[in-house]
Amino acid sequence: MMVQGHSIDMLLSPQYRVADSFLYYGWNFMRGITAPLFLFTAGTVFTYLFILQNKKATDNPRLSRGLNRFLLLVFLGYLLHYPTAKIIDFSSVTAEQWEAFFAVDVLQLIGFGILFLIILLYLSEKININPVYLFLSFGLIFIYLNPVVQSIEWKSFLPVQIAGYFYSGTGSNFPLFPWCSYLFFGGILGYHLAAHTGGHKKPKFGISLFLIGIGLIISAFVGDRIEIVINGYSDFWGNSSNLILYRLGIVLILNSIFCLIALKVEKIPSLIILIGRHTLSIYFVHLIILYGSAWSLGVSYFMADSLDMWKSIAAALIMILLMIGMVISIRMIKFKTKVITT
Repeated sequence: MMVQGHSIDMLLSPQYRVADSFLYYGWNFMRGITAPLFLFTAGTVFTYLFILQNKKATDNPRLSRGLNRFLLLVFLGYLLHYPTAKIIDFSSVTAEQWEAFFAVDVLQLIGFGILFLIILLYLSEKININPVYLFLSFGLIFIYLNPVVQSIEWKSFLPVQIAGYFYSGTGSNFPLFPWCSYLFFGGILGYHLAAHTGGHKKPKFGISLFLIGIGLIISAFVGDRIEIVINGYSDFWGNSSNLILYRLGIVLILNSIFCLIALKVEKIPSLIILIGRHTLSIYFVHLIILYGSAWSLGVSYFMADSLDMWKSIAAALIMILLMIGMVISIRMIKFKTKVITT
């Protein structure tokens, strides 16, 4: 979803982006779910692995790994938008390039989300409280404070480097509000999976996730009705908290479907596991190929917004195959290196 979403969005000609097209509407809808699903999963996996260690936070090896991951993700996030090929010579960098460099993207967001999860896990241990309560509280705070946070002109009194973490006014695609909420709610699922080993192997678990997801979607639409009554208009597809609840509900439903499918699957194909272990590499490399970097031109330089629907789909499939080929090549290289060293 991530790779094809970026590929088609970059290549598809504007004339094919028709709102009344069922195919385009379906694709655009799922594209809006990709980031929430990605973030939710990141929160789930990190918390699951952290809790599974069953050690104090300060003794947990996942703490240092998480901090290292935080630093790496933030570094790579800025590297993707580095404004000059001259490394330390910034004399020719324009104001627009600086703004793009300091804009917060998904890698910085996930990095800080992991840092927040570590802090909350540490606090829960110190004050002797179940971390689920902290995840839930901060998740709701980041959801319901979002309209207020987005209404503040942060760059009028904060440096643009910091302001971009709070709202999209500096060009940030993924400010902390409201996007961190998905990581916090993913943390709840991660904790539950680690604390109740094997619980997900019962149909009741998948059904529960499905019902909670439906409940969130209903709450989102009820909240939108209330918003219309109070304000006289709907901001559902803007900065409304109801949109976050709606997408979170969809994410839980997707998780429930996979949980129910997993009941019939005895073994996950090795290729899927391999791809899962290299999501960061896939994310970084495919963006470099599509959009380029300070040191290289991307496909967008030659073909942006120029292809019809079927050619865009074909190009997206080619990109997916390239990424699969990349992770297979990485595994082969590691295997050969291991054989040589032994």
